[in-house]
Amino acid sequence: MATIHELPRLPASEPDSDRSYQKLAAGIAALITEGEFKVGDRLPSERALADRFNVSRTLVREAIIVLEIQGNVEVRGGSGIYVCAPPPAGVVTPASAYTLSPGPGPFELLRARCLIEGEIAAVAAESRKDSDLDRIYAALAEMREKMHDKEANEAADRLFHLRIAESTGNSVLLQMVTAVWDHTKAPIWSQLEAHFHTPALRRASQDDHQRVFTALLERDADAARKAMRAHIERVISEFAQAWR
Repeated sequence: MATIHELPRLPASEPDSDRSYQKLAAGIAALITEGEFKVGDRLPSERALADRFNVSRTLVREAIIVLEIQGNVEVRGGSGIYVCAPPPAGVVTPASAYTLSPGPGPFELLRARCLIEGEIAAVAAESRKDSDLDRIYAALAEMREKMHDKEANEAADRLFHLRIAESTGNSVLLQMVTAVWDHTKAPIWSQLEAHFHTPALRRASQDDHQRVFTALLERDADAARKAMRAHIERVISEFAQAWR
């Protein structure tokens, strides 16, 4: 049975649980309301905001996404983040209509996946049956066939990961992976993906998944763990890069 190995090195998470991305977003919004940042102003860089609030840059990234969803800022690729004019009183825009739940932020979620799914892949490599491989490969093939259909590709991507968890024969592990993936339906996740999810990212994920599948096929638990972690680490790096 595979054991939990040393955690991969990922962008630092915010140690103070009270300084959540929702609270940080409210803090930046307060500065806008107080007039420190006026409509049309470009906000300081993510690094500057992270230093000012003593938080991680990934937490700032999540807070900016919240403000974007709420209509407080506009992210302009290659230019920066700008303060927006609030909608007229009584007007409900698609952005302001979003209700954000106090769920985990995208980077917190990805870090959890890196640990949980890395170990699950290692267990799956040792416990999987040939029939499990058939189902996993079917999801992998569906991803490849739907490369240019974002929604269908994402559905096959999710199924690939669920099939791996299913192949462990442990229903609790399957429930855990299902619950983690359900969080990706939140507006903050969708908005972050809108900035960084590209056909190139889907192609890279396809290659990552192929390496995971090969390790499962060869019953190589260590390779399966490393391949799954490398896949999720790459996604983290993609989502943490500078705004386009």
